[in-house]
Amino acid sequence: MPIGGVRSPSCVTEVGPDAARVQDIISATPEASGNANQRMGRPVSKSWGTLPALWKWLREVPGLPSGMRRCQLGSGRDKAAQVLKIALPNKGRLADDIRALFGEAGLPVNAVNERALSASLGGEFEAIFVRSQDIPEFVADNAADAGITGWDLACECGRPLDMLLDLEFGKCRLVLAAREESGVRSLADVQGVPRVATCFPKLTGKFFADAKRQVEVVPVSGAAEIAPRLGIADLVVDLTSSGSTLKVNGLVEIATLLDSSARLISRSGTRSRRELQELVDALSSVLRARGRRYVMANVPRQSLEQVRKVLPGLNGPTVVDVLDGGRFVAVHAVVESSSIYRTIAALKALGAEGILVTKIERLMP
Repeated sequence: MPIGGVRSPSCVTEVGPDAARVQDIISATPEASGNANQRMGRPVSKSWGTLPALWKWLREVPGLPSGMRRCQLGSGRDKAAQVLKIALPNKGRLADDIRALFGEAGLPVNAVNERALSASLGGEFEAIFVRSQDIPEFVADNAADAGITGWDLACECGRPLDMLLDLEFGKCRLVLAAREESGVRSLADVQGVPRVATCFPKLTGKFFADAKRQVEVVPVSGAAEIAPRLGIADLVVDLTSSGSTLKVNGLVEIATLLDSSARLISRSGTRSRRELQELVDALSSVLRARGRRYVMANVPRQSLEQVRKVLPGLNGPTVVDVLDGGRFVAVHAVVESSSIYRTIAALKALGAEGILVTKIERLMP
């Protein structure tokens, strides 16, 4: 039955006698619901808002039957027969890049409007739009079959997840930085037990533990760069792409904890699912095509050996006879877009004619 405006977990609708017990738990007073929401860091509300929030709370209820802790989210139907849910960022530059990638892969985001919380992905998958930092939890808790978010957030989550594909955008680094005037330029220069301000307490703690160093982690929700200036921390661990923000705030990098980018993730042990592998193939074919061009040209037959050096292609150029009495052959090859200028000049020097360069939408290995 609907609970707080969301669909119930299938265990609530199908477990029989235990359903009434769980229904009583779910229908607790607004104060109890508010306390649960506060523990999860969500605003206090009489409505559960989203199914994953409700499910996460249910997993923490003392005395809940173990069989119900293992139940799957859904309507009670066989999940294999359902459309796979892909959790995507709901806003920001990363969200725009992901939508563009899915569109190029033939899986356009068909949302009713810009504020829709879900949308069809080409009719093959369903997208659900959530905060980037919540996506690892959604995937780990089976609220989504897969998701795309920053690798830094997936690692900070600490849940068992598989990385299916590096999307090669949204690149950044998680770094340890100190005040420039401190004279600290490496971890070995850090004295005593430093206070470290960060939005990534788990990764920070692990980094110092691996280095066998004691540390006092100061969790912050943002703007960690200002912490040393305010005197609440000696060091910071934060994300950077160019390092300009750190420099503006008088900080200098002393170590790199993690290289991050947008990644396609799934629950641990599910990477072999056919539907997920097909999604990986579709997205990777678009990424593989980016930065490459398809070149076609008619070249003199006697220059064919030199053309092979100019157009190595993926496995050598494709050569096709031209019906002109045998003087020319047509060669086709995939080349890096960064080398197009020199490639065309080299082909013309060999007597090539009818040179054509086109973009590649998808490239399968």
